[in-house]
Amino acid sequence: MSVSPASLARLYEEDFKQDMAALKVLPPTAYLRVTEHVPQIVAFIERLIANGHAYCTAKGNVYFDLQSRGDRYGKLVGVAPGPVGEPVDSDKRHTSDFALWKAAKPQEPFWGSPWGDGRPGWHIECSTIASLVFGSQLDIHSGGVDLAFPHHENEIAQCEAFHQCPQWGNYFLHSGHLHVKGGGEKMSKSLKNYVTIKDFLRSTSPDVFRLFCLRSSYRSAIDYSEGALLEARSLLRATAAFVEDARAYLRGQLAGGPIQEDVLWERLGRTKAAVQAALADDFDTVRAVDAVMDLVHHGNRQLKAASEEPRGPRSPAVLGAIVAFVEQFFETVGISLAERQCVPGAGSPAALHSLVEELVRFRLKVRQFALASGEAPGEAPGEARRQRLLERQPLLEACDALRRDLAVHGISIKDRSGSSTWELLDPRTEDPKPRS
Repeated sequence: MSVSPASLARLYEEDFKQDMAALKVLPPTAYLRVTEHVPQIVAFIERLIANGHAYCTAKGNVYFDLQSRGDRYGKLVGVAPGPVGEPVDSDKRHTSDFALWKAAKPQEPFWGSPWGDGRPGWHIECSTIASLVFGSQLDIHSGGVDLAFPHHENEIAQCEAFHQCPQWGNYFLHSGHLHVKGGGEKMSKSLKNYVTIKDFLRSTSPDVFRLFCLRSSYRSAIDYSEGALLEARSLLRATAAFVEDARAYLRGQLAGGPIQEDVLWERLGRTKAAVQAALADDFDTVRAVDAVMDLVHHGNRQLKAASEEPRGPRSPAVLGAIVAFVEQFFETVGISLAERQCVPGAGSPAALHSLVEELVRFRLKVRQFALASGEAPGEAPGEARRQRLLERQPLLEACDALRRDLAVHGISIKDRSGSSTWELLDPRTEDPKPRS
């Protein structure tokens, strides 16, 4: 593709962020990239070696010594499966040891280290970055069920050996996979049985997808099917219709008489308790959604009965409380009952962020070239350098002009030693808002 690995990675990173935003997934507080933390990963490995839990080989590989963990390895999955067959030229001490640092191979990215050029192993990346943010203890760790072993098990081993602590992670929440109904297969690109998020959202709203997911336990595999999506869409429409009818009753726009207030107040109290208990029981969203839908069903029955007896005093308070609770529940799980869904396209904030990133990166390269003081062989050091800088002056002026032009549009570029960063300016105060 004639692009750098970093540019290609950023392209897919921004694409992923767009998809998550389209599904109304809240963004993380911080994004940390492995390629920006290789020195910290190297330091993490060095401490593991110093603590007697890792070793370097003559080939420049570094492995975690599982025997140093004794019987503590396998605490997450109970019994750790045995290692797969090793190649005959393996330089491990024990077949179950796993890689922390891999010696460089031809045509692969690599970084320098005390053990020679190479790249981090898979598991050490997560342990290092999690420790940088959360320190020596992690409250909740999540991930797909297929990551429990070996990935999460190895993370535990690394972090407890590094921090010298008896327990690193308190809770591990493992989510099930999205399956293709009838086939029993995980939906994945490698199996070519997937639907992209962008294609999916052309015909289905993110709210329907979120309700579809909530109707299964996060631990369980979910069967993806048109029937299940249609059922989720029908439930969402029924809930939205109830909320609109109840609001019309509250405004006096829906003909109706008294309703059984005591029955609905009791139902509302029971539903609140049921939802709280369900979510406190390992996030049982299936029971929680069922409880809310049961409340909606009883609310609809009362509205229908009231419309058949349009005379007498009205009872708006309890219906107002039910509407408030139902809307709060769906808002909490990221579902809108109004028809306001849209799919971000090329003009989304994530796409514009990526565009500015590439522009600032290109400007930095031009600026570094213009300021480079390298001298050609045989040149007089002083005069030749001055002449070169004079010839490149238009490039620096162009970089400055671009910085001024972007500032007009609320983007502030700051040139630092060897790098450039950018910030969004608040149009009301002109105070910069840093972009991480």
